[in-house]
Amino acid sequence: MAEYTTTRLARAAARGGHETWYVGVGDLEHGSSDGQFAATARAARWESDDTLDRFMERIKARDTERIIMDDLDALVLRNESIDDLQERPWASPMGVVFGQMLADRGVTVVNDPNTLHRATSKLYLEEFPETVRPRSLVTRDPEAIKRFVDEVGHCVVKPLYGAKGRNVFMIEGPGETNLAQMTEAVLQDGYAIIQEFIDGADDGDARIFLLEGRILERDGRPAAFRRVPTGNDPRANISTGGRSVPLELGEAEFGIVEAMGAKLVADGMFLVGIDVIGGHVVEINAESPGGFQSVERLYDIDVAKTVLEALERRASPGS
Repeated sequence: MAEYTTTRLARAAARGGHETWYVGVGDLEHGSSDGQFAATARAARWESDDTLDRFMERIKARDTERIIMDDLDALVLRNESIDDLQERPWASPMGVVFGQMLADRGVTVVNDPNTLHRATSKLYLEEFPETVRPRSLVTRDPEAIKRFVDEVGHCVVKPLYGAKGRNVFMIEGPGETNLAQMTEAVLQDGYAIIQEFIDGADDGDARIFLLEGRILERDGRPAAFRRVPTGNDPRANISTGGRSVPLELGEAEFGIVEAMGAKLVADGMFLVGIDVIGGHVVEINAESPGGFQSVERLYDIDVAKTVLEALERRASPGS
């Protein structure tokens, strides 16, 4: 879709004079006589009078071309493997697999595919200091979930591999009458992660973008906003009807970034979005962090340009 963060990144690359291509996870091939990776791809070319909608319409209408992936300077992995688990299981791991193979051939790949397979799981958050994350439990045992609720009280339970607010449930505390049904729904998707409820969650969460371990910004303005739930739905995800409002970062948010930055850099997490509630990170979005459209609308800045500049430096060190 034209509004997606991916579209804005492609626009920044095309505007910057780069040869820019869209490649689907099912569009690659390997094993020809020359041993190279090939792909059927659509070119993304920006024209001076383009809107995002027109830019995307022309990409979709353009005939595919065969390109050699080994010749790329950089590959940005932004496939939705969690959605693929439900809709086309064969595709779910392939973005990371192809990314690993191309990185081994010298292509700059972000985010680092060797870490990305871990980072797509909410379990990745557990690798960070306890001071920045809520108390949590990962399990497939309904009785263990009940014991956690009895001990901790107010909780949120959701799939370990999940996105867009699907099967996310609020548990008020011990004696929750619908706990069994909630647990059953979440466990249909595999492992569950249950987190203590953080005060302030009723007011939504903060989405903060981090680029190379630091807060992403443009013209001195941080790429961060608050996602506010609408109606009686406690989920603040934009995909579930939440709305975005401006956010001024404070000491708590800067402290979180300080605590997380070095590990994100060491793990090769070039661009991530973290979701923060009450001084705690509740999710790390590493595979396809979205929300640049909200940043652009709220602050009239194009942070995709900053991302592109960092990617240029990474793909051409010393130039």
